[in-house]
Order: sequence, then structure tokens, then C-alpha cells
Amino acid sequence: MPSPSTSLAPAPSDGAAPPPGVLALFIAFAQIGLTSFGGGLSGRMMRDFVHERRWLDEESFLNGLALSQALPGINVKNLAIWIGYRLAGWRGAVAGFTGIIAPPAVLIVLFGVGFSTLTRFTLTHAALAGAAAAAIGLSISMAITAVRRLPRRALPFAMTMLTFVSVAVLHWPLVWTVLIGGALSVALEYRRAAASTAGSDER
Repeated sequence: MPSPSTSLAPAPSDGAAPPPGVLALFIAFAQIGLTSFGGGLSGRMMRDFVHERRWLDEESFLNGLALSQALPGINVKNLAIWIGYRLAGWRGAVAGFTGIIAPPAVLIVLFGVGFSTLTRFTLTHAALAGAAAAAIGLSISMAITAVRRLPRRALPFAMTMLTFVSVAVLHWPLVWTVLIGGALSVALEYRRAAASTAGSDER
């Protein structure tokens, strides 16, 4: 039976790099965690793992992003575990989790102590506003990239818009939105795929 790191490794391609080791994964996630801001983490992960290091292809990354956002917990932590497991099995998952959590946790404690003494300065608030704007921009970039990968059919775009309206406009609970919308979307897509397969068999 193949190991998880073998069976879940991305299919080789002309531009793909060889799978990394556990230490390389930990360092990569630590660098991302120490140099990214809030919602921009997923965008930074995509740029790092897909475009720069070429450890994953874009489709695999977006599949992992969708799964990590549908599961309970912090999205980037889930995504780090998924990427680590895909590239190096359970050791990679541990490396991804500790790399994305531990170094930034130490840094944020130090920053918290520092900022608590600097809040009286206008420059401190300007720096935080600038960081927030950068994080929002990276999140929007990630959202646009994900939408571009949607199948060019009415149903996926309709489900995307319904989810956005439910959460951003109607302020429905996120748990119920994910459970109901996700289950409905999966069921409809499964039905479409089954009908498509049946049509191909008949031909």
C-alpha cells in the first residue's frame, strides 16, 4: 500500500518541482506565517506553493482551499495541514501546522507588548490601517482567482452569489449557510455528474 505522501502527491508535470522534505515545509510555512497579514494568508500560500515553489498546481490548491474553508476551525490552519499532508504525509501535516502557528504566535505576543506601549502615536494606527488594507486586497485577489476557476455554468455562480448574499447581506449564521449551501451544492453537482455519466454510457 502506498504511503500518504506518495498516493496524495500531485501528478508530475513539466513545470512541477519535486516534493519537499518536512524541514523545508516547516520553514516555508513559518516564513509565510511571519510575513503575511490576516486574510491574505491564503493568497500568500497560493503564490508561494503554486507559482514560486511549484509544489502544487493551481487546481489542487483551490480544491484544498475549498475543503479547508468548509471544515470547522481556522481556514489557514486547515489549509496548512492539508498541504503538508498532501506533500509529505502526516509528518508534513505536523510541519504545516506547527510552522503556520508557532512562530507567528511568538511574534504576535512580542508585537502585542510593543503596540500596547505605542497606541498613543498616530503612526501606529496608520500602520495597522495599512496592514488591514493589504490583507483585504490579498483576500479579494484570492477570491477572484477562485471564481475564475469555477465551471462556466449557471449553477456554480448562482451558489456563489447565494452564499455571498446569505453571509454578507442577510447576515445568516455561517454554520448553517455552509451546511445547507454546501450540501445542496454537492448534491446538485453530484446529480449533474451522474446524469452526464449516464448520457455518455448510453452513447
